Amino acid sequence: MRRAGLLIAFASSWCFAFSGPMAKYLAVAGLAPLEAVWVRMAGAGLLLVGVLAAVRPRALRIPRSRLPFFLAYAVVAVAGVQALYFAAITRLPVGVTLLIEFTSPVLVVLWVRFVRRVRLPRAAFAGAVVAVLGLGIVVEVWSGLALDPVGLLLAFGAAVCCAGYFLLSDGFGEDVDPLGLIAWGLLGAAVVLTPISRPWDIPWEAFTETVAPEGGHALPALVAAAWMIVIATVVAYILGVTAVRRLSAAIGSTVASLEVIAGAVIAWLLVGEGLGPFQIVGGLVVLSGAYLAQRATAGLPHAVAEVMEPIPVA
Repeated sequence: MRRAGLLIAFASSWCFAFSGPMAKYLAVAGLAPLEAVWVRMAGAGLLLVGVLAAVRPRALRIPRSRLPFFLAYAVVAVAGVQALYFAAITRLPVGVTLLIEFTSPVLVVLWVRFVRRVRLPRAAFAGAVVAVLGLGIVVEVWSGLALDPVGLLLAFGAAVCCAGYFLLSDGFGEDVDPLGLIAWGLLGAAVVLTPISRPWDIPWEAFTETVAPEGGHALPALVAAAWMIVIATVVAYILGVTAVRRLSAAIGSTVASLEVIAGAVIAWLLVGEGLGPFQIVGGLVVLSGAYLAQRATAGLPHAVAEVMEPIPVA
């Protein structure tokens, strides 16, 4: 069962990794980040709701008492993460943005210790320090930040929203189906983003074009959008939720971190984005620190360890 879970988690991380590169194609086609996010959220939400209505309708039931939780999930874990992530990758390489977003477990550790005042093992703080040091290498702080400062702020914002989702996971219960939560969360995010994404102004004719990022391969914009919606969102979430049910939080989070590597590889192959030596070395340090921080919580009481359980959101 664990082997099957590992394979499913591996497949999920690779599916998620396509979202950034596909968004790059939509940006070249003329879509703004918020427009691309809205297309992803609305398309994937409608598709996933349709699939669940046909094969698992009970998953779509929302207890009235859970409505505030669903709203917070849609705003923070979906709309916030995705909007900031898509905006960040217009200024930063996909791999770097994912690395920064994957520091969210460190933010959770700090929140649990200093806000909830829960004593944590020293290894959790050691992991946080290691991750921060690795992040310093990624952004090359000694050179006055070699990467775009606005892009870094956007990526850190995505990490904060991602940490918010991990903290929201305390609200999960027997009456909340993860796939139903994701489906309504996607649609809810599309609704929340509608006033600022202004889908009626999206240049829909752009989807008829074939585009190529500088240094990348050509791809029809419609294919990029469809791949982002179906593979990088619907299939990725279904596989991710299935994997989490089969694996422990520590193992699942380790496999999920492969999304960073997969995203960097896919971005290199498709859109010609490469990472420098400092980003590669620093990235490995960041992932090691994040893993150590999550691993240290595995033996804690369920209420704390559950916060670190890796339901994918990127």
